[in-house]
Order: sequence, then C-alpha cells, then structure tokens
Amino acid sequence: MTNSIIVKIKKVSGNENSLSIPEYATAASAGVDLCADLKKTIVLKPGENIKIPTGLAIELPGSHIVALVFARSGLASRYGIGLTNGVGVIDADYRGEIQVLMQNLGSEPLAVNPGDRIAQMIFMPIFRAIFEEVNELEETARGVGGFGSTGV
Repeated sequence: MTNSIIVKIKKVSGNENSLSIPEYATAASAGVDLCADLKKTIVLKPGENIKIPTGLAIELPGSHIVALVFARSGLASRYGIGLTNGVGVIDADYRGEIQVLMQNLGSEPLAVNPGDRIAQMIFMPIFRAIFEEVNELEETARGVGGFGSTGV
C-alpha cells in the first residue's frame, strides 16, 4: 500500500491548449512529469538557461510536505539537460505557477516543444530542525573526513 496526499492543482495558463493534470506513468513511479506550457517551440542553446512555464499551480496539504522538481534523467543522459537550480523547491505556502529552470550543459541545441515533458515532481515530508548549539559533536569512525574519505 502506498501513502497518498491530496494536492490541489490549478491550471493557470492563458494558453487555450492548456495541458492536462499530471499523472503517474506507472504504479511504481515516484514522480509525475511536468510539461512545457508553450505557445510555440523554443530552442535551448548550449550554455543557456531558460525559465519554462508549466501552466500549473499547486496547493500542498500543509507545511509538512514539500514538492521537489528534478531534471528528467532521459533529457540529462541524452542531451545534457539539467536544472539551473539543481532541484526546485516548492514550499507549501507558494501559490504561483510552477516554472522549470532548464539549463543546457550539452553541446547541441535542444528544441522544447509545447507539451514536452521537461521535469519531474515528487512530494516529500519535511522535518523542521530545532538547533542545539554544543561545544563538541559525537565522535564517529569517519570523523571530519570529507569528499572521498570513504572511498573513490
């Protein structure tokens, strides 16, 4: 059995060919695809960053949930497409349109067409930290070993 939440979604596009509500592609999919809400094809040139609208806004069920927007692995592996901000964070109190900050790290331009799947969104629980200042931290076998300290 899976855990479910109710996420309210609103189409905010002025585009008459506005997109459908996202759906999970398979029963085991962790995320839903977000699509480009464009009126015409745009080209993402190598080294360029662009903000692409999705035509959708959401209302999360409370501050205990966050929506995270990730690059699509197929676009990353085939064309070097990532997100400018790494991972997009949609806070529970944000009500604006979801926009995807795409970045072309590849060597070829990429045409982004209306309706293309451009990113994926997953929902995660949030834990708010209560910070306790201390003079010492508990010792571990790794200690202060940083990048690469546990192997290649």
